[in-house]
Amino acid sequence: MRDFHLPGRSATYAANGMCATSHPLAAKVAIEILQAGGNAADAAIAGAVLLGICEPQMTGIGGDCFVLLKPAGSNDISALNGSGRSPVGLSADQLRAKGLQKMPIRGIEAVTLPGAIDAFCRLNADWGALGLDRVLAPAIRYAEEGVPVAPRVAFDWAEDAPCLQGDARRHYLIDGQVPGLGQTFRAPGQAEVLRRIAAQGRAGFYEGEVAEDMITSLRALGGSHSLQDLAATQCDWTEPVTGEYHGVELVEHPPNGQGATAILMLNILKHFDLAAMDPFGPQRAHIEAEAAKLAYDARNRFIAETTSRLDHMLAPETAAKLAVLINPNRAMDRAAPLTEAVHKDTVYITVVDRDGMAVSLIYSIFWGFGAGLASSKFGINFQNRGAGFSLEPGHPNEAAGGKRPMHTIIPGMLKRDGRVIMPFGVMGGAYQPNGHARFVTNLVDYGMDLQSAIDAPRCFSGEEGMQVERGYSQAVRTELAAMGHQVSVPHDPIGGAQAILIDDSGVLIGGSDPRKDGCALGY
Repeated sequence: MRDFHLPGRSATYAANGMCATSHPLAAKVAIEILQAGGNAADAAIAGAVLLGICEPQMTGIGGDCFVLLKPAGSNDISALNGSGRSPVGLSADQLRAKGLQKMPIRGIEAVTLPGAIDAFCRLNADWGALGLDRVLAPAIRYAEEGVPVAPRVAFDWAEDAPCLQGDARRHYLIDGQVPGLGQTFRAPGQAEVLRRIAAQGRAGFYEGEVAEDMITSLRALGGSHSLQDLAATQCDWTEPVTGEYHGVELVEHPPNGQGATAILMLNILKHFDLAAMDPFGPQRAHIEAEAAKLAYDARNRFIAETTSRLDHMLAPETAAKLAVLINPNRAMDRAAPLTEAVHKDTVYITVVDRDGMAVSLIYSIFWGFGAGLASSKFGINFQNRGAGFSLEPGHPNEAAGGKRPMHTIIPGMLKRDGRVIMPFGVMGGAYQPNGHARFVTNLVDYGMDLQSAIDAPRCFSGEEGMQVERGYSQAVRTELAAMGHQVSVPHDPIGGAQAILIDDSGVLIGGSDPRKDGCALGY
């Protein structure tokens, strides 16, 4: 239990339903949907779509999503892949001929087709209890009436706005200026798009005037995207990947997501006695950083839409061989460079309803404001998920037409003794597998309660060296530097977690990251 003398927040307890996400309005809407007779699938869609209005720099209807779903009355988990593909006309050879060695981060080359709306429609059709008209009504209202800009959103908006180009500036700035704290942001164009989806389903987005607006805008920007590319966008139900860690089972979305990286990282960490280390001391941070370097190196080599090395990546003997490479006293050079650009922009929502359905949903346009581009009429912000491709010839994740790139967004769930006990997610781009591993070890090795495991300080050894949040002491940073880590304090906090624990009695316990504006709400 936390010290009530100190600043902090308590976890949220409820019996009938719970939502945890990064903006209070989205959490409130999700609970209202549950109270109106919707289930966790309906509530997650309603909250997620609204997050695109509340946090437009993070996500939107031009983006992708991944979902893990546990039905009521079952502990089986299904994975829904709502990631879009590159246009058929994308060619790695043509990009290399322009002198490019990496995929551009922004701009038209990085734009893949939006997959999230197809996935939301499929999730609603397969598992929802309410119609799309009822589920999308709150987001339509808020898009029309506007949402006051929240503190973390204002911080991110100011950071990300310089990337906006052309029509995106008209739709995501107010009189040419970045919206300030408390200023109302409206998206009437998106409200109209959502009305059409509510009435027509996926056809309201992937066909007709909305589709023509997207494709005409992309072609005018120099893209090869076509109406056929858009119409072919289709989500897929798939099987999750899993791994065991000290009595709990981590369930992750399969490739093209990077969830297997979190499982490999935990498999490596099994070989060290983390529980004997200070949770906020240099030794634990060092071992975690070294495990991350090795796990991410494997990710960079193997994870793609189609990978033949997944079993090898998840095999216990692979982790054992990697663990012996870790020097407990000295940092190794960073492993192979990341094949995808590092970013921190994603939203995550989790909902559990009174019947036990649990949804873990993550939704993103990749970087802040995605490609920095938007459709002319409706202001649909185009994602830059194509920046996740490699331009290395022959790489399994090499850019190609009609292909899904390696994705950083990963929803998670935890099981114990075969029972789903927690849907959770940790936003934060490349950090996410490390964030999943740290969250699990906070819970399992250190016995932290849910909210404490989320609040705890974080560090991450990635492309920018070892970033160590201010929650660590300067003495720890000094010791890590002495071990050979390139230590810095990040400008932004690292990640943003949300989780719901389903305890043995069925009580729901929600935790939400103070690094974001959100909360856990129940009823």
